[in-house]
Amino acid sequence: MTSTLDGAQGLSEAGLNSEGLNREVGFWGLLWASEGSIIGSGWLFAGFVAVTIAGPSALISWGIATVIVILLALVHAELGGLFPVSGGTSRFPHYAFGSLAGASFGWFAYLQAASVAPIEVLAAIQYMSSASWASSWYNSSKGTLSGVGILVAVLLMVFFVVINLIGVRLLSDSNSGITTWKVLVPILAVIVLCLANFHGGNFSAGGGFFVHGVDGGAHGILEAIASGGIVFALLGFEQAVQLGGEAAHPQRDLPRAVIGSIVIGALIYILAQFAFIGALNPATIAHYHSWANLANDAGLSSAPFYTIAKVAGIAWMAWILRVDAVISPAGTGLIYLTSASRISYGLSKNGYIPDAFEKTSPRTKIPVLSVIITSIVGLLFLLPFPSWAKLVGIVTDASVLMYASAPLALGALRKSKPNLIRSYRLPGATVIAPLSFVLANFIVYWAGWGAYTTLMVTLVLGFLLMGVSRALTLNANQPKIDWGAAKWLAPYFMGMGIISYFGGFGKSGMIGGIGKLSNVWVGGNGDLHLWWDLGVIAVFSLAIYYFAIASRLTEPEVDNYVSSVYPPMA
Repeated sequence: MTSTLDGAQGLSEAGLNSEGLNREVGFWGLLWASEGSIIGSGWLFAGFVAVTIAGPSALISWGIATVIVILLALVHAELGGLFPVSGGTSRFPHYAFGSLAGASFGWFAYLQAASVAPIEVLAAIQYMSSASWASSWYNSSKGTLSGVGILVAVLLMVFFVVINLIGVRLLSDSNSGITTWKVLVPILAVIVLCLANFHGGNFSAGGGFFVHGVDGGAHGILEAIASGGIVFALLGFEQAVQLGGEAAHPQRDLPRAVIGSIVIGALIYILAQFAFIGALNPATIAHYHSWANLANDAGLSSAPFYTIAKVAGIAWMAWILRVDAVISPAGTGLIYLTSASRISYGLSKNGYIPDAFEKTSPRTKIPVLSVIITSIVGLLFLLPFPSWAKLVGIVTDASVLMYASAPLALGALRKSKPNLIRSYRLPGATVIAPLSFVLANFIVYWAGWGAYTTLMVTLVLGFLLMGVSRALTLNANQPKIDWGAAKWLAPYFMGMGIISYFGGFGKSGMIGGIGKLSNVWVGGNGDLHLWWDLGVIAVFSLAIYYFAIASRLTEPEVDNYVSSVYPPMA
């Protein structure tokens, strides 16, 4: 039997205005929102961090990561066109598996988005501290902000809040100009460095292309994907999805914006990594004897591309890179504050957190409280994680599990709502959805035991906060807890933890670092050897995938949750 939702031809974009937000962002605004998020501090730092882990073979890391992220982007493209709502990635699991799964992955999505703005602020301040007049802002030896640096960070976050509160149209317009700059500067840097200061011998120096042999080299390649800033750098394609509730023509524009942004971003990053390796001074590599020891170089650690251009005598390029080190991170931080506020808006719409988070201003239709609280949460991240390197791990940890929920939602909704009109229908979804879930779990595993345990601690914290909202009935729309549709959730989280514990990635974490227990609970001990571990992850992931699909919400339950997005047609 076909439901009302299935037969709603065109899905009435006017009906989608029930979200309460202005729908005025076009295709280029959506594309540039994603691109502006992808091209940020990642291009300035990830190329350097990745080569200290994998050497020149980091190029392979970028290739593998790009394939994985493109598959996940294709999954998001169908879901984004199917449900063009604000805070989309926090709401897809809710529609497919109900409240418990939606709350879990929605929290990961919020945590990831809320922590990016402070990361980008830290990156801008760190790069600027290379100038004599800003040297007091950042203590490079300790990797922390000074008092003045913290004040600058607060002022930047306040600026982001003001821009967001003025309105999404101004945000879209200003981001277009900023993103155009952010795309052109890396391209210019690649061309200049390759033409003026390229050393082909660097690709076989410092221990060779595979710096740790075959197996060790493979381990480094995989580790760099999760721990070298590569996944973090490629984050952002979902920003168009998060702004789905404000898209003028979401059914047409969302899929194109998502796919286009990741293709452009990946190409820029791969070329930047190639140029970075080739432009390094061979004497610097020889001095440190290995790629890993480059991490001890103060100049490269604080401002990698700037230092290379300066050493090569390309002063004008070095100046442009320093300027870009402010514009690129600031532009990304601006967009991610917008995105995080829309995710909290979506969490409120789903009934997980107080309904005050979905209240919008009468004139601009901006979720004011969501924007303000998100900025405060972002500032709190600066306290325990006062450096780019420390905070970037938290973002990567949360993002990979956020992405892992999308293939599950796609597979479930293909079963429960096969006739629901899709503006973009992913070819081969029966293969791509489970495959992308397996690959997402690879990234979770490569991030290591320490990262995984830290993430589980934050999940418990999220449940506590949402539990308070539920206990005090701070949201009149709070849903029932869908235990049955989420019965796969506990085995999934526990199983990934067990595999990470016995695997060979990561040595410490929130659990592993607790006093006397550290000798007992330190995971990543290597008992599960490379290649065998990936086989175990693949089999386990496929078992969880099909278990989750079998546990999905029934069609009437999906209709009930989705009715707020597609109101019944007259």
